[in-house]
Amino acid sequence: MTGSGAPVDRPAFTRRRALAAALGAGAAALGTGTLSGCGNALASDDSTVRLWDLFQGADGGLLNDMVRTARPDMPGTKIERTVLEWGTPYYTKLAMASAGGRGPDVAVAHMSRLAGYAPTGLIDPWDTDALAEFGVRRGDFADAVWSRTQYERKTYAIPLDTHPFIVFYDPKPAKKAGLLAADGTLDAEAFSSPDRFLAAGRELAKASGKQGIAFGYVNDTAQGWRLFYGLYRQTGGVFELPDGGPAKVDLDRITEVIAFMAKLVDGKVNPGRLNYESAVAAFANGQTGMILNGEWELGTFKEANDNVGAAPFPTVFGTPAVYADAHAFVLPHRDSPDADHRRRTHRAVAALLKAGQIWATAGHIPAYEPITRTEEYGELVPQTHYKTAAEHVVLDPSVWFAGAGSDFQNAVSQVIQQALHDGLAPDRAARAMVRRINTFLAKPSPA
Repeated sequence: MTGSGAPVDRPAFTRRRALAAALGAGAAALGTGTLSGCGNALASDDSTVRLWDLFQGADGGLLNDMVRTARPDMPGTKIERTVLEWGTPYYTKLAMASAGGRGPDVAVAHMSRLAGYAPTGLIDPWDTDALAEFGVRRGDFADAVWSRTQYERKTYAIPLDTHPFIVFYDPKPAKKAGLLAADGTLDAEAFSSPDRFLAAGRELAKASGKQGIAFGYVNDTAQGWRLFYGLYRQTGGVFELPDGGPAKVDLDRITEVIAFMAKLVDGKVNPGRLNYESAVAAFANGQTGMILNGEWELGTFKEANDNVGAAPFPTVFGTPAVYADAHAFVLPHRDSPDADHRRRTHRAVAALLKAGQIWATAGHIPAYEPITRTEEYGELVPQTHYKTAAEHVVLDPSVWFAGAGSDFQNAVSQVIQQALHDGLAPDRAARAMVRRINTFLAKPSPA
C-alpha cells in the first residue's frame, strides 16, 4: 500500500516489550491463557473484518447500528465485533495480541494511549491515500485531534470521536440566575474567571433553592486529573514531560488551579465531597443546577431531564482549552499484512466514520467533521451546543505512561483529592504532584 501506510523501521517484538508498553499505562499482567482465542482473529474469511472494541451497553448498541448503516459503503464486507472489558485488561490483551501478530484486523483505542503503542511497534500506520479513496481525508478532522494521530510523520490512529469534559446545566435555574445568553445557551462570559465561576455557582444555588455546581472526585481515578489538566492548560502554563525528567511546569499556576478547584468543592456552591456516582445522581435528581462531567453522561441526564443543557467547559483562565480524550481506530501489528484485506479494513473504517450521526446521538462529538456540518446533526440538542469543544481539546500529555485508565491519572488525582478533600495546602499539593510526575518520568520507556 502507498501513502502514510508505507513500512517503517520497528523495534523487535518481545513478550516483555509488549507487557512493558501495556503495564506502563497501568495495566496488570495477564497470564498466557488470556490470549487463548486471539489466534482466531487471523482465522477469518477474506470478507470479514474483525474488530475489537470496548463498547458495551447503549454505546455497543449504537455501534451495531453503525455497522448496519455502513454496509452499503462497504459492499461484500462483514464486520465481526469482539467486545472486551474496558481498562487495563483490554489494553494488555491488545498489546500482547499485537506483539504476537494475532490481533484483530482493527481495534478501538483511546487516543491518549497512542504514545504507548506506536513507538513500540504494536500498531501499524494507516494508508491515508487509501482512506482518501474512500472519502476520508486529513481535512475532515479538527487539528487539535488529528495532531495526536501522528508519530514520526505517520498516521497511527483514525479518530472516531472526541469526548470532552464539559458542563451540563438545568436551563430553568440557569435562566433565573441570568446565566443564559439571548439564544438560550450558556453565557460563557458569566464563567470567564475564577471569581465569576464561583459567583455563578452561588447564583445557581439561589435560583434552584438547592445547590449550584456538582463535581464528583472522591476516590475517583481520573476526574480530578480531567478537571485540573483542562484548567491548567487554560493558564498557558508550560507542561513538558521530557524523558527522564524533571517535569517542566509552572508551580504557581498549578497552585492557582488547585486553589480554585478547592473552592469549587468547599460546600458553598456545591454539595461538597461527592464521588462520581453521587454527583451524577445529585444533578440527575435536580439537587444541583450544574455538573462538571464528560459528555458520555448525556444519556443519563436526558433521561432525567429531556431539556438538559450543555456547553463546552468555560474558559476560566484566559486560554480556551477543554480536556478530552478520543476513541480511535488502530491497526494491530502484522509482520506481513495481506494488502487486499488491509484495504478492505480501510474501507470498512471509512464507512463507519460516515455513519457517525448515529454515534452522535450518545453525546460523542464525531471526529469526522462532515457529520457535524449536516443539518441532521444541527438538530441534535444539546450536542450541537458543545461541538465547538472539539476545536480546543487537550488530551493527556503524549508520554508512554499517561492516558485513559493509567496509573498516572490515578496518582495525580490522589494528590488533588488530598487538596480538595483532606485540606492539603494548594502549594504543597502542587509540589507533591510534580514529585509524582517526576517518579513516572524516571522510569525507562519501553520503546
